[in-house]
Amino acid sequence: MTARADTRAAKEAIRKCILSGDKDARAHLVRLAVSPDGEVLPDVRAKAPGRGAWIGVTRAELEAAIAKGKLRGALARAFKGAPLSIPDDLPERIASQLKRNLLDRLGLESKSGAVVTGGEKLEKAARAGKLHMLLHASDAGADGAGKLAQAWRVGSDREGTDLRGLTLPLPRTILSLALGRENVVHAGLTDAKAAGRVSEALDRWLHFIGPEPLPLPCVSSAEGASALSSEAPNDDERQTEGL
Repeated sequence: MTARADTRAAKEAIRKCILSGDKDARAHLVRLAVSPDGEVLPDVRAKAPGRGAWIGVTRAELEAAIAKGKLRGALARAFKGAPLSIPDDLPERIASQLKRNLLDRLGLESKSGAVVTGGEKLEKAARAGKLHMLLHASDAGADGAGKLAQAWRVGSDREGTDLRGLTLPLPRTILSLALGRENVVHAGLTDAKAAGRVSEALDRWLHFIGPEPLPLPCVSSAEGASALSSEAPNDDERQTEGL
């Protein structure tokens, strides 16, 4: 198996959520791993060695499972009864890592040249049919977002539809830092594969932090993220150190 085929197979591998019992692609779930001292820690990039357990629930569902002792029981079965310590802030750690994963992905796509920012450049790319994803900072103005959405509909020959960008639960300051640019209010992905990678990271984060209102189409070539949150998680991120 080639390296590319191996990576594709890993993304398509199916895992079972230890809490809900539902099965899904591992790329849609969150892996939990155990440190040498028995602490349960999030491993959202699935890189830590050793046995892991997978969850696909929302933050609210996870918090309920922790309070009722359901998570401890599920982990005990997954890790064969090994002594475990579940940190009180495990849900926050997961949210923080998922957010960091999204920001890192945006930064990588920006460095590769797949991200366009700036009203004029974005509108030009949208009208030329080159836009595959449209994102807005949480503090973006409605007029600017609406103008770009209209240009996107025209350029993708989808006038009369509800195609529009996604307003992220991130202010322009955080979006700017992630992309390594100044004052980013709106951003667009001009590469379909890059848009898919960003959408995958975004879906995982938004699904976890919830709540999930009406779907908002944000990717032209595939189903994109469909949830919003009124609050962004804390910027601090606790990594899976020692795993």
